[in-house]
Amino acid sequence: MSMISRRAMLRGSTLGFGALALADLLRADGVVRGKVRPDATAKAVVFIFLGGGPSQVDTFDPKPLLQKLDGQDVPESIAREIPMIARSPLNNLLASPWKFQKYGQSGIAVSELLPHVGGCVDDLCVLRSCSHGSPIHAPAEFLATTGTAVGDRPSLGAWVTYGLGSENRDLPGFVVFRTGETIRPPAIGSGFLPASYQGTPVDPAVGVPHTALPTGWTAADRAGQLDLLGTLNRRHLDRHDGDAELDARIKTYELTARMQLAAPKAFDLSHETSKTHAAYGLDDPDTAEYGRIFLLTRRLVERGVRFIQVRSGGWDSHSDIAKEHAKKCRATDKPIAAFLADLKARGLLDSTLVVWGGEFGRTPASQRGSAKPGRDHSPSGYSMWLAGGGVKGGQVIGRTDDVGYAAIEKPIHPTDLHATILHALGVDQHDLVYERQGRKELLTVNGGTVVHEVFGTREER
Repeated sequence: MSMISRRAMLRGSTLGFGALALADLLRADGVVRGKVRPDATAKAVVFIFLGGGPSQVDTFDPKPLLQKLDGQDVPESIAREIPMIARSPLNNLLASPWKFQKYGQSGIAVSELLPHVGGCVDDLCVLRSCSHGSPIHAPAEFLATTGTAVGDRPSLGAWVTYGLGSENRDLPGFVVFRTGETIRPPAIGSGFLPASYQGTPVDPAVGVPHTALPTGWTAADRAGQLDLLGTLNRRHLDRHDGDAELDARIKTYELTARMQLAAPKAFDLSHETSKTHAAYGLDDPDTAEYGRIFLLTRRLVERGVRFIQVRSGGWDSHSDIAKEHAKKCRATDKPIAAFLADLKARGLLDSTLVVWGGEFGRTPASQRGSAKPGRDHSPSGYSMWLAGGGVKGGQVIGRTDDVGYAAIEKPIHPTDLHATILHALGVDQHDLVYERQGRKELLTVNGGTVVHEVFGTREER
């Protein structure tokens, strides 16, 4: 009995490619894969990734005892609580150069480095007990973005777009704003998922690259050209049935064609008001780059892009943390606060989950051998925050020891955070699977624990 391929069957049926088009539309609406709960609180995710690792004790985790013990060694009473992996630099504690102030009705303390974000604290859920075991940048970044330290798995953004698709077929479902630093491919890659789910890197100054029409070409010219190219591509794919990489490449070409019309409009800020430009800091050289990024991010959220990763490198302050952290916070504080306020004013914050944090934090001790004091890597206890997307703001979850080395109350692993993000999107981590070599793969590998307190509910048992 001869076998007929699925593609040949569809081509020969009365539905033909109409069925494939319908499947694409259903997938874009997120109803093909996984089981989405009707009480999902988020439709989109914005992950503000601070590469290098921001210091928790200088941003969202004030430690009065650290101020008192400046220059001293960690007391033995505290050292006993610190995991062995983080116990090497326990001498020469370094007080934070910045004061903390209580903000909002919740009275959560935030560093004077972040006065604008501090003003949004009633919308933030601060996680002070994030923790894992890798003090090295690359594996720690892979943990934060893929769930394991190896770098051979799909990134969070790829998983989300694989499971839920995008609400806009004319823009990438997973967009990555880069700011000059080198991006480690696994952090935005698709791993063993089809290549079409990897992130699309975007330069905020030019938008999606290569989407402008060539000089002298009209939209009608391009439409005819692309129709012919599409026909030829599909014929070629028919002769290589089952080639996922080729299929992904063709879909990328088709998406690029649609983006030539949609992307320039999405990335055109000329119609935004001068008041909006000023609110995001586009009129200030110190904040203009991130102001543009976050204003563009708001526009992409409005247009239904599912997952946006905003990259902010340069937080690896081994020396002169007073200068380096001040520079990074100055550049990002006002734009992030404006973004949160803008989403809220437009009714988008309730359905957009915003995540802030890096691959780890920094030690409360001074970096050895540094002429100007800095801090080393510290994965054992660091801070992140969530806002929007059903998150209960104005609360702090978890605790580190009295000088800020390690999580000692409700440690939250990256896979726990990933499970929590999926929960906000209405997806159970165990339902979003990809079958590979006889194994049902999960984003959270072997399963994370949803932090239900983030949403103001008790932990499910």
